[in-house]
Amino acid sequence: MEHEESIDLGRLARIMLEKKKVVVGIIAFCTIVAVIIAFVLPKQYESTTLVQTRSSSKVDVSGASAVDAMAGINLGGSSGGSPANYIELMKSRTVLQPIIDSMEWKDDKSKPDIAGFVKSYLDIKNTKQTNLITVTAKGKTPEEAQMISQSVVDNFLLMQTNMNQQTQSLLVKFLNDRIDTAKQESDDAAQKLAEFSRENKIYSPDDQAKLAIEQLNAYDKAISDMEVQQRAAQAQYDTATSKLGEQKAGSKAYNINDNSTVQSIRSQIVAKEVELVGLRQHYTDNHPSVISAQEQLNELQQSLSQEVSAAVDSNAATLNPAQSELLKNQALSQAQASAATASEAAIKAKRGEKEKEMGQFPDSVMTYMQLDRDAKIKNEIYLNLVKQCEQDKIQEAMESMDIQIIDPANLSDGDKPVAPKKKWIVVIGFILGCMGALGYGLIAYKQEG
Repeated sequence: MEHEESIDLGRLARIMLEKKKVVVGIIAFCTIVAVIIAFVLPKQYESTTLVQTRSSSKVDVSGASAVDAMAGINLGGSSGGSPANYIELMKSRTVLQPIIDSMEWKDDKSKPDIAGFVKSYLDIKNTKQTNLITVTAKGKTPEEAQMISQSVVDNFLLMQTNMNQQTQSLLVKFLNDRIDTAKQESDDAAQKLAEFSRENKIYSPDDQAKLAIEQLNAYDKAISDMEVQQRAAQAQYDTATSKLGEQKAGSKAYNINDNSTVQSIRSQIVAKEVELVGLRQHYTDNHPSVISAQEQLNELQQSLSQEVSAAVDSNAATLNPAQSELLKNQALSQAQASAATASEAAIKAKRGEKEKEMGQFPDSVMTYMQLDRDAKIKNEIYLNLVKQCEQDKIQEAMESMDIQIIDPANLSDGDKPVAPKKKWIVVIGFILGCMGALGYGLIAYKQEG
């Protein structure tokens, strides 16, 4: 077996000392080259913008506030989205291409694509367990770095504003269609009541009938709420479907109501809606029993939203964040409309039972009560849809505030670039010189040996 030859360190040191001019020359050469590189390499500066994402709020989708809740469904924007979604959207072509186009490049070949620009100029990070995002940009000058960092945030906000306004405009269009229908139905119901009153000389029922009407008011109010929820949910569904079509998303439509867990939650929602109607016949909305039942209904609605989101996430093909949110909202509005329809049917059944108990009233009074009830319900639906539409118009006029700037992009000190690290480059050059000198010494050592 061939044994490795041991090195006599003393003889190696003597050889290197004898050839100290060459050794020192190698070290000096590498160090000088490193110094030149350190001063020749272009300077780089950094600028950081700190932003905070908006937390999603809990949606109350029940009772008298049902129509307000529909405005809380996010369609097309990313309000309340995860920081990871925001980061990916900040790296999108819509956000970055204007920045790339505004910068000066030697020629078209040196102009980077989106992925290359992100790799060379941007570092966007989320601090774990928080909703804070740092947008750190690099540039050849402090001003360029500041411009890139600030423009990423500004362009993202502009993109979000445009997306939200487009979505709200589309939603308002769909709601207007439903408002026209509701207005016609309300006018027709009022006309029928007026004609019946004139023909039968009934303009106000007796006290007993009034008491019966008051007992039915809770049912009527709940039924109108359910119809508003159905129409608003359908408008949201149409909006999401239309936006998905615009983006040519290759995802299938989900029949979310076939999901067994969604069906179970929907059945619980229906039962809780009926329970609430019964409680409101005897108590005001401030009664502890009503408050408790309302809170339980809110939790069920939240569970429905979470289950729909999880079901879509587990089956959807990989989509960009905007398409994923649209798909979730499409499925959620479908599930909410189904729950509202089932709740309305259950409440109408209970109201029918209550009406049977009032069979002692003359037919004319019963007809009057029925017409009066229809007129009130249809007018309530019309007014709530108008209210919803006005809220969406206000939202359309507002700028998107999906993220808030905590610290604007800073202007770094021109005398303190982040790169190149001159001292480290010189140290590395010196170390490489020492290694080269040692290698030269070993070669001379073997030649003498």
